[in-house]
Amino acid sequence: MSEAVLATRGLKRSFTQGDVTIEVLRGIDLAIQPGEIVALLGPSGSGKSTLLQAVGLLEGGFKGSIRLGGEEAAELDDDGRTRLRRELLGFVYQFHHLLPEFNALENVIMPQLVRGADTPAARERAAQLLGTLGLGQRLEHRPSKLSGGEQQRVAVARALANKPPLVLADEPTGNLDEQTADRVFAEFMGLVRGEGTAALVATHNERLAARMDRVLRLHEGRLETAAALNA
Repeated sequence: MSEAVLATRGLKRSFTQGDVTIEVLRGIDLAIQPGEIVALLGPSGSGKSTLLQAVGLLEGGFKGSIRLGGEEAAELDDDGRTRLRRELLGFVYQFHHLLPEFNALENVIMPQLVRGADTPAARERAAQLLGTLGLGQRLEHRPSKLSGGEQQRVAVARALANKPPLVLADEPTGNLDEQTADRVFAEFMGLVRGEGTAALVATHNERLAARMDRVLRLHEGRLETAAALNA
């Protein structure tokens, strides 16, 4: 078996409010293999977003081991962690967070330019991804002129623009109606599989979770036994 694209061991996170310590993550061990799409299932407040923030290296205060692409995050300084995020990770959030002054194509070009791609190649990659997601006729539209589902498709394309080995998605269809959510999620799954990217997708939707390769259930800060759904 190839090395996991993401592995954690004994991952903990707690918050102190006055004299009370709240343990959100209580020793999380997980591993995600290249190309694997994994659901992180749990109700609101179960710690899903906290876990994604940890493995996405978005904030500190965590204890335990986080390995991305074989590198131990705890051994890196801020620049090193920024490099890992830039090279290895793509992010999709519940809200699209598109730049309102740029059109759909430019929103997907932008992260590629930050990574050092030349503009023609970045433009071609962005157009290809948006076309795959059915937005070939909407490239010049700004976010305010796109529907909610279209905006989230642009966010998905942006997350995959730099061909990251791992996408972290936090309730990626949570702001959409059920019909649109199903369609966008199917397109997300198809694009992720087509790109050969791994994904960890936080959701409380059992039906969407059942469409992924494996389910991790987070309950009171601990992972329950994973279930292989599509074996």
